[in-house]
Amino acid sequence: MTTKDKKANTPVESVSEKLKNLYRLQCVDNAIYKIETLRGELPLEVQDLEDEVAGLETRVAKIKSDIKTLEQEIAAKKTEIQNAKAIISKYEEQRNNVRNNREFESIEKEIEYQKLEIMSYEKAIKEFQNMIAKNKENMDRTQDILNEKMKDLEIKRSDLNTIIEETKSEEEKLYALREKVLATIEERLYKAYTRIRNNSRNKLAVVTFDRDSCGGCFNIIPSQRMVEIRYHKKLIDCEYCGRILIDTNTAEEIKTEIENLIK
Repeated sequence: MTTKDKKANTPVESVSEKLKNLYRLQCVDNAIYKIETLRGELPLEVQDLEDEVAGLETRVAKIKSDIKTLEQEIAAKKTEIQNAKAIISKYEEQRNNVRNNREFESIEKEIEYQKLEIMSYEKAIKEFQNMIAKNKENMDRTQDILNEKMKDLEIKRSDLNTIIEETKSEEEKLYALREKVLATIEERLYKAYTRIRNNSRNKLAVVTFDRDSCGGCFNIIPSQRMVEIRYHKKLIDCEYCGRILIDTNTAEEIKTEIENLIK
């Protein structure tokens, strides 16, 4: 074969390899997507439950802190009551030794004031006790919800971990293979592939044609374009949906190749 003939064949081989590599990447991405679909909404459900549990734990901790503060307030009021009673006892002793009515009335006022203070402290204690009771009820309800959420989280985590463990080996192979295939694809083509794949409901950027129709949108493909697709003269996209087209035989060969690599 002459140098001229070799140069003439180079573009065909180059386009063919580009197309094959894009389809290899899609086969790998489809396998990864299948694993992600198997997990379904579990990762999000686990994350949501973890957030809920964290929020409930924070709420329980806050309620406990509020109860502790109220208990400290009660202890402080009880101390004030004891101090007031001690003052009353002191004034009652002084009252027995008064020399005139003015001293007697002054002591009586102080005793009355301390008694009013005691009543005020006792009222505050009752209010704090009621607040503690309500906080404890709230804490019990919140704790019950927290316990249920933790049970749900444990189940969801277990299910997710089981799936992850079952698919771990396959997933590692797939991601390693993806990196290897990705290294063979130029950035421009990868960006186009990613854009088409992200815009497709079925996550397909490269599709075969069946009975003269695009495997993505099922619109008819002109005969001349089908010939070009089969001979890999250039990358051909569907003029309706924009997906890259590949012939069925090449697609089946690549699928079998990828399946054997990830076994």
